[in-house]
Amino acid sequence: MKTKKFDCVQMKRLGAAKVREQTATLTKEQELRFWQERSQTLRERQAALKGVIQPAQ
Repeated sequence: MKTKKFDCVQMKRLGAAKVREQTATLTKEQELRFWQERSQTLRERQAALKGVIQPAQ
């Protein structure tokens, strides 16, 4: 029997709980701004990685 070293469902749940914690007291406008900022940060990180990681050809 194989033992798991990594549980992706647990990781997803922990991430969701962290987001709930961060957004629980925000108004709708604040939550919208939160997600806009997070999305922009993600796009910037992805763009930066594209310059570092070359696709396999």
